[in-house]
Amino acid sequence: MVTTLTEAEMIRLWERHTELDFATRDAAATVATMTATNAVNHVPVMTGGRGTAEMLKFYGQHFIPPMPADATLRLLARTVGQNRLVDEFVFAFTHDVVMDWMLPGIPPTNRRVEIPMVVVVQFEGDKIAGERIYWDQAGVLVQIGLLDRSTLPVTGLEQARKFENPELPSNTLIP
Repeated sequence: MVTTLTEAEMIRLWERHTELDFATRDAAATVATMTATNAVNHVPVMTGGRGTAEMLKFYGQHFIPPMPADATLRLLARTVGQNRLVDEFVFAFTHDVVMDWMLPGIPPTNRRVEIPMVVVVQFEGDKIAGERIYWDQAGVLVQIGLLDRSTLPVTGLEQARKFENPELPSNTLIP
C-alpha cells in the first residue's frame, strides 16, 4: 500500500527539503527526502537530474556549494493538494559565484537579482518524487547585464516588484 501524505506533511517535507538545500547545505540529506526515481527540472535551462546518483552529483556539485550566501526565497503563495505542492516565490541573490544550475557558463557579475519563480513539487509515498521549477530567464539575464532590455520586450527587477505588489502598473511595455 502506498502512503499518501497529508497536506501538512507535504508542507513539512518540502520545507525540510528547502532547509537542507539553503540553510544546512547538505546534498545527501536533501536527496534523502526524495524517491530513488525522483526528477528535478529547472525548466528554463534544463538543469537538474533524475534518480539518486544524478541528484547527489547535481546537488553536491552544481546546486548547493555554488549557492550565493545571500540567497533568499520570499514565498508569495502556496497551493497544496492531490500529492502536489505549488509555491510561487521570489528568489533573490547576488550573482557573486558561478551558478551552473541557473546561469551555466556565466562568470559572476556581482549584480543583484530578484526573480519570480514557481515550483511544482510532486510527492510519492512519503518522499518528493519530482520538482519542476520555472522562471523567466530573460529577466535574470537583464538583471545581470547580459541582455539589453532596450531592444526587447523584457523586464528585470520590475517583474519581481509587480509579482509581489499587484497594484503596480500593468502594460508598461505596450507602446
